[in-house]
Amino acid sequence: MTSYRISVAASADDLARQCAEQIAAVIDLALAERDRAQIALAGGETPKAAYRLLGEEHLPWERVDVLLGDERWVSREDPSSNARMLAETLLAREPGSRASFHPVPTELADPEASATAYADLLKTLCPGDPPRFDLILLGLGDDGHTASLFPGTAAPAVRDRSVTIGEGKGLPRITLTAPVLSAARRVVFLVSGAGKRQALGRLLDPKEPPDRTPARLVLPEGEVLILADQAAAEGLV
Repeated sequence: MTSYRISVAASADDLARQCAEQIAAVIDLALAERDRAQIALAGGETPKAAYRLLGEEHLPWERVDVLLGDERWVSREDPSSNARMLAETLLAREPGSRASFHPVPTELADPEASATAYADLLKTLCPGDPPRFDLILLGLGDDGHTASLFPGTAAPAVRDRSVTIGEGKGLPRITLTAPVLSAARRVVFLVSGAGKRQALGRLLDPKEPPDRTPARLVLPEGEVLILADQAAAEGLV
């Protein structure tokens, strides 16, 4: 049974610190139990500061596989590329740069080829069916989407594969599917800004239909941690 716990940060700096500390703690725990850890990270503006802090954590990064929960189907040099954002934050300098980063292969002929190749990569890195990450960090859109599972599109309903093609804001995207997001040992949402308050309330509402708020499809066993700033969480806690 999935439950939600909200931790409200006092400032943007505190939100970034809490996020970096949570990810680092999960990596530490995973590496105490297994040879390698696998984490899938979110794109967007909100996690950038957290990733810079995370890259400063003195962890055995050479034993960590870093992937993305979703990616726009653009080149890695494109300003909107999540891979580029990670290269400029978490992976920009040591010790974080020692992690093994596995970007979505957007250089292939079409989104379908990229989705297939990314699914094959997951099979080699993450044991389980569906593949099981140690941690997945997710954002939350003001429309209730997470990763690239947008309301009113086909991607949220995909159950028979680990990776599919999403469509959002005019761009094809490669995204992990709801079964993979739900299989993670630890799921963390990172939410900031008053514009996300309504979507966060819908995520927390047990009566909210997942076709309107696809983030409701992320149903791991146990607790989902929501790290939110005061603007996003106002009136909800």
